[in-house]
Amino acid sequence: MKLYYADHLVLPLPEGHRFPMEKYARLRSRLLASGAFAEADFCVPDAASDDAILRAHDPAYLQRVARGTLDVAEVRRIGFPWSPAMVERSRRSGGATLAACRSALARDGGTACSVNLAGGTHHAHRDFGSGFCVFNDAAIAALAMRAEGRVRRVAIVDCDVHQGDGTAAILADEPEVFTCSLHGAKNFPFRKQTSDLDIELPDETGDAAYLTALDAALQSVFERAQPELVIYLAGADPYAGDRLGRLALSIDGLRLRDERVLAACRDASVPVAIAMAGGYAEPIDDTVTIHVNTVTTAARLLRDGA
Repeated sequence: MKLYYADHLVLPLPEGHRFPMEKYARLRSRLLASGAFAEADFCVPDAASDDAILRAHDPAYLQRVARGTLDVAEVRRIGFPWSPAMVERSRRSGGATLAACRSALARDGGTACSVNLAGGTHHAHRDFGSGFCVFNDAAIAALAMRAEGRVRRVAIVDCDVHQGDGTAAILADEPEVFTCSLHGAKNFPFRKQTSDLDIELPDETGDAAYLTALDAALQSVFERAQPELVIYLAGADPYAGDRLGRLALSIDGLRLRDERVLAACRDASVPVAIAMAGGYAEPIDDTVTIHVNTVTTAARLLRDGA
């Protein structure tokens, strides 16, 4: 199972910035220390090319990002100060989900899985970035897999606490890419888009109600979409201790969520690419633990078809 990372590319963020950039390096370090993965399992992806990005994004927006000509409002909406590192990091994040999809689809036999140890940048729209998201890695990857003739039908299963609004908007006219989002009804973004399947959950949902809703959603995804590839956004932010989430799931509940999604892929023999998506807990190690659990659960359930 290949694990793609770009945590050596660190954004120069101002002191006190609320985005937990260090979680990515901590995640890779914890996975290496676990003994479950070898050094050779970890790969630095190529950056997403302009051609790949432009399937999902407007050319003028890509140029403004690449040249550093975003206006003040655009930079504020993204939430990161512009820098060459921001551009390269965003390209690599898109490239990591592309590589994870290609790797998962390349396996012959069994249910394959590969992982982007970042990604899940689902608030990026076609012509603007938002909510710490510059380029939409899931949309880029889904459209690339179709354009490359690797698959015809893709399902994006988004279990971040926030709706995948950018993903829904970009892919609204792509009937062969099914978008599913389970998210907090009252959480960001406050102006929602329309996914193929939106499950809006109340504050303080908790483990049991969340898992019941997830089971129904997964049944609908596989029946309606019949995907040949699943891109799974495994946000850590539905956690009860997350600063930006309010769904009140436990760490064990999130592990069970991962098991549900990944077992559904295994049972349908559908390859899956995983992206980590959001996580803003204090202490940060809670977020890292949730992400570690996602990756190790994938290895246990899918790598050997167990």
